[in-house]
Amino acid sequence: MLKSKKGRHPLLVACDVYRPAAIDQLKVLGEQINVPVYTEEGNMDPVKIAKAAIAHAKANGNDVVIVDTAGRLAVDEQMMNEISAVKKAINPDEILFVVDSMTGQDAVNTAKEFNDRLDFDGVVLTKLDGDTRGGAALSIRAVVEKPIKFVGTGEKVDALDVFHPDRMADRILGMGDIVSLVEKAQEQFDEEEAKRLQKKLQKNTFDFNDFLKQINQIKKMGNLKDVMGMIPGMGKALKGMDIDDDAFKHIEAIIFSMTPAERENPSLINGGRRKRIANGSGTDIQEVNRLLKQFGETRKMMRMVSQGKNVQRMMAGMQGQGRKF
Repeated sequence: MLKSKKGRHPLLVACDVYRPAAIDQLKVLGEQINVPVYTEEGNMDPVKIAKAAIAHAKANGNDVVIVDTAGRLAVDEQMMNEISAVKKAINPDEILFVVDSMTGQDAVNTAKEFNDRLDFDGVVLTKLDGDTRGGAALSIRAVVEKPIKFVGTGEKVDALDVFHPDRMADRILGMGDIVSLVEKAQEQFDEEEAKRLQKKLQKNTFDFNDFLKQINQIKKMGNLKDVMGMIPGMGKALKGMDIDDDAFKHIEAIIFSMTPAERENPSLINGGRRKRIANGSGTDIQEVNRLLKQFGETRKMMRMVSQGKNVQRMMAGMQGQGRKF
């Protein structure tokens, strides 16, 4: 659904005739995932657009057509009539109702009205990036008796996940979601890179270039607070905390201000070099010193893990780090 896979030729259809900005956003999305977007500028009849799009898809070999209709935060009679007419005209194989989970009870009411008119097949919940909003999923499922198929947890194209009710229940209860965390990690896992990293750890040659690669892998896993919230026990600890997605930005700035030789061999970084790095990264010497110290301690612990030695000492070191932040 998110990406054009080999052997499939999807087509996105823009039927939101009331919001040109929404059509522009759909075009941008289409470019990002390499999927063409069918539009008819000036045509204010969504039924005609949808029918023409189906004809276009058949003529051009598009085997999957996703029709994006106009959305509203509340029930609108004109919109309901239009979307009912679109359904009758194209007879879709599947209808998914997309709802903003932040609207609370309104989301439940809107879902019921749409289901009464369209008898849709499933629900997509967006903005489900907080444990307290899980109640909307339970309410909608109970009212319309239709499955929740996907959940959106962010603005990017990779922030759409298959809905797992058992995992959502665990998150609501503050028990984390370790299965989803492992799955996200596996998506970014590179076996060859892991072997290379293990060798560097055993030889104690893990450097700042390797550190940057690890940061990038963590960032690819998604919203940092969501990822941390999947760890059992972290949900309650993070409640009310504002964790910026750019949490690594100042660390990256410091590392990028180092020379290639300094990244490979941090022991070269003396007082004068630390001052230069601080000035270049827009930070201060204390932050540079802190990063260098943390990196040194992290490298020691990672080496111990890779060699399977002295785990108790490693844990004590981690607790000591925790008291410093």
